[in-house]
Amino acid sequence: MAEITALKVELRDRVGTGGARATRRAGQIPGIVYGNNEDPVAIAIELRDANKELNRPGFMSHLYELQLDGKKVRALPRDVQYDVVKGQPLHIDFLRVSRKSQIVVGVPVTFINEDASPGLKRGGVLNVLIHELELKCPADSIPEVLEIDVTGLEIGDTIHLVDVTLAKGIEAAHPDRDNTIATMVAPSSVKSEATAEGEAGEAEEAESETEGGGESSS
Repeated sequence: MAEITALKVELRDRVGTGGARATRRAGQIPGIVYGNNEDPVAIAIELRDANKELNRPGFMSHLYELQLDGKKVRALPRDVQYDVVKGQPLHIDFLRVSRKSQIVVGVPVTFINEDASPGLKRGGVLNVLIHELELKCPADSIPEVLEIDVTGLEIGDTIHLVDVTLAKGIEAAHPDRDNTIATMVAPSSVKSEATAEGEAGEAEEAESETEGGGESSS
């Protein structure tokens, strides 16, 4: 399950557009902590600390313990706004959670034992349809990643939601929508050869029909 990372934040007195700009000029990222039947709190995070966490895999599914004004607040990132030109974070939203909180969170999907897949050994390509699966789970039981074993997977096989092992108390948030996780498809070279063979066969049949038609008319 996901570890809880301590993240130091500061209370932010000034809110609104002007306050957010002043926070960024000071080398910090403005944010807000809300939820769990408590009032929203405006915060500021050091840019260096924010970028460090944003660059780690699975940031949006990672649980943080915010060290806020001497108090420890458990929270989950819910939204990040970026500057479309510079790519720098502009604002981060956190949702307060408790140990009993049931939340919906996207968890990255990864595949293991690829060397044990006959389809991949033959040059097949794993066409991943869902890179991040939305789960409904307790806040303190968020998986860091979902590992799917592709041992024995052949070209033409499909990985469905039922093939994903989920811990007790965790379930897919949208089982109907996310039923198909990935498929094993033939490599493009094989497809090209099959297409070429099919076209050649059609050409031979057409030629044969033309020759046959010529003999009957003479």
